[in-house]
Amino acid sequence: MVARAVTVAFDGVDARRVDVEVQLVGASQPSFTLVGLPDKAVAESRERVRGAFAGIGLALPPKRIIASLAPADLPKEGSHFDLPIALALLAAMGVVPLDALDGWCAVGELGLGGQISPVGGTLPAAVTASALGLGLICPEANGPEAAWAGDARILAPRSLIGLINHFKGTQRLSQPEPGPLKAGEGVRDLREVKGQEGAKRALEIAAAGGHNLLFVGPPGSGKSMLAQRLPGLLPPLTPQELLETSMIWSVAGMIERGAITRDRPFRSPHHSASMAALTGGGHRARPGEVSLAHNGVLFLDELPEFSPQALDSLRQPLETAEVTVARANAHVRYPARFQLVAAMNPCRCGLGGAGKGACGKAPRCQRDYAGRISGPLFDRIDLTVEVPPVTAADMALPPPVEGTAEAAARVAAAREAQTGRTGGINARLEGEALDRFATPDEAGRALLARAGEAAGLTARGWTRTLRLARTIADLEGAEGVRRTHVAEALLYRRSTVAAQDDFDRRAASAPTF
Repeated sequence: MVARAVTVAFDGVDARRVDVEVQLVGASQPSFTLVGLPDKAVAESRERVRGAFAGIGLALPPKRIIASLAPADLPKEGSHFDLPIALALLAAMGVVPLDALDGWCAVGELGLGGQISPVGGTLPAAVTASALGLGLICPEANGPEAAWAGDARILAPRSLIGLINHFKGTQRLSQPEPGPLKAGEGVRDLREVKGQEGAKRALEIAAAGGHNLLFVGPPGSGKSMLAQRLPGLLPPLTPQELLETSMIWSVAGMIERGAITRDRPFRSPHHSASMAALTGGGHRARPGEVSLAHNGVLFLDELPEFSPQALDSLRQPLETAEVTVARANAHVRYPARFQLVAAMNPCRCGLGGAGKGACGKAPRCQRDYAGRISGPLFDRIDLTVEVPPVTAADMALPPPVEGTAEAAARVAAAREAQTGRTGGINARLEGEALDRFATPDEAGRALLARAGEAAGLTARGWTRTLRLARTIADLEGAEGVRRTHVAEALLYRRSTVAAQDDFDRRAASAPTF
């Protein structure tokens, strides 16, 4: 006799169906065999199941137990296989009816006392179960999270004995309610930033079009302070974006008691973060910072202090909006559509080559420091803004009249125009839509052609300049892109190109020792 249960294996944020079959063979030495390409955590399920059964007063039958996880060639990772294996074994032992598990998918880790412990990935498991026409059995702590999957049927028992009683009809488990839609950490107001009007303007443009942004300035000039105020300018997540983002956070085990938020993610990893921490990886190919920032912002402070390999690993997800983690037996894909915001000092000494307290090693120190960032990564940055030191006169000024609320209203209006026009933001404009909506007037085309020839704009730089000019026009409420919009966009792009050209020129002429 074979008892069956259904569970899932995770492939990135996707959950793939796995059928669990348990068979009891009497005429042999008692044993518990688990097959189907399990990893160490799955293989240890045998001992957790044995302990959980003992915890509720059950003993394994003195027979050979064979548990098969199909398809056999799909890698199985994680402790969430405990519960479906236990349920199929209970059905094979006759503790619950054989047909009790029909129409259900199960995930959960078992404790030695029979309790069902929370696991990651419950939300994508619930979504997949609903698509398969199944309900989901999950730990009580994950019930509010699974309930966000819509009209899916959810059972969320606290312990194995409670689930057995439910199937026997002596206890009834109710459908859990979705967790709270929590507020974010609070908006940091732009009014708190004294001076830096040019940097604020660039921040507003970046927010309106989803463009990548780099602040360059000495320590204490307000680069991080400005970046931390970007989330307050961004609109909340749409329902589709909320589901996408929450599924990634669910796989990472970062949703507590089902609480999710419509605030866009803002991730700020330390510059010691490894390439795997940024892009994903590790033993179970967990999502990295670029995926946790999906539909939000990835802020890299002290940009040149990150390892060059880690920074260059961002180039592919910045273009494709996804990251692929290559494993020996599989390739795991995670969404990674994020807005990159970075900050850096002009040189390692901090102050650069001009003004009071200038670096005595300029320009070599600046060249070497910026040289840690590759040209292709620079080319993917749409706005490069110099943030000058804040003077005592700036600090003595009263707070600005306009703050985050006023800037956010302009950003919202610009984004509404973009989504009404193409269904997305300007940072994703391409192909026919780019030609149709971002081509400037005749004077603007002439200016872009001259500037592109003089500055050596790459094809990517040309495209990103057009997207940036389109955003500037949207903030102004203009129907078309004019010369003035192209000129401002080139101002931000030229900073990047000019910086690279300057470093290359100085490197060629620098004396060697």
